Amino acid sequence: MNISNQLLFFFSALGAFNGLFLSIYFAFFIKRKNRSTYFLAALLFVISFRVTKSVFLTFYPGTSSTFIHLGLLACLLIGPFLYLYTKVTIKPNRVGKYSWLVHVIPVTIFMIIAGSLFPYREYAYLWWRMLPRPFGVIRSLQWTLYVFASLYLIRGIIKKVFFDNKNATTQDFWLVTINLGNVIIWLAYNTTQYTSYIVGALSFSFTFYVTIFIWFYKRRQNSLAFLFPVEKYGSKKIGKSETEKLSRQLEKLFVEKELYKDATLKLPDVAKLLEVNTSYLSQYFNDNLGKSFTSYINEYRIESASKMIQTNNVLTLEAIGNECGFKSNSSFYSAFKKIKGMTPAQYKKKLL
Repeated sequence: MNISNQLLFFFSALGAFNGLFLSIYFAFFIKRKNRSTYFLAALLFVISFRVTKSVFLTFYPGTSSTFIHLGLLACLLIGPFLYLYTKVTIKPNRVGKYSWLVHVIPVTIFMIIAGSLFPYREYAYLWWRMLPRPFGVIRSLQWTLYVFASLYLIRGIIKKVFFDNKNATTQDFWLVTINLGNVIIWLAYNTTQYTSYIVGALSFSFTFYVTIFIWFYKRRQNSLAFLFPVEKYGSKKIGKSETEKLSRQLEKLFVEKELYKDATLKLPDVAKLLEVNTSYLSQYFNDNLGKSFTSYINEYRIESASKMIQTNNVLTLEAIGNECGFKSNSSFYSAFKKIKGMTPAQYKKKLL
């Protein structure tokens, strides 16, 4: 293997390895696991396995037939898992608990039967992607249908991202990235011949690094909340009994346990403690209380800070802000002035 092929092998294999690593992370180690993250993990896994098979088949022609067939099965599962991940992310209530198996089991059975009767080593020509090669054409057509079905699901999101990106959410960008990345891989495998293997592997490496860049960039601001499906309640209002229950639970957390003192506290953290959906809790703050979660929590922090300013002569104003849950002096001063109409220093001076 010459140096150029060695480099191609290295970078292609690296992309596949990184995808496998990330799929394991989403499946087992991410804190908020749900069906969305499981389907994303499955999608990354089958793409990575397909790329791994292509890399080895290209550079090591003696690769076992069983491994090749597993790679072909993975290729047939890319479309279903892409579609399932996309659908469960934007329409979480439209995918039944077991209905996803309809997209997976028939493909698996087909590959077991086809692989047993027509193993790749003896019938390689049947698996090529051109007429009249039945298995290759079926594989290409199936993948194509799922790719376009997924794009259809996010057609409105694509329009929002490219033509009205001021209203696009982080999750919108993420979904478009995942889908367009898969389109690139699909094009690489279905529009070329021999080079499709390497182009496909490098395409995955490219889309993987684009995805991981977005992940790290957004993690610094919003953690990984954009990975999870957002349930839209539309005009459905939260009932009176439910709001009263939420109010009591929140009061217990913020008054008795002083949860607001945690400077890293986020809406999903509170939702988890209350055992409710994040979007449901967000709706409660916005629709029922008429304020954001940040405003809600800052009111508790400022009230606590006001009392400390009145009674504590030891701590500085900055230390009081920090004690009450503010990450920085600027955020403390800004919130204090917004709620009290004056700065902490002016408030303290007024008490003298």
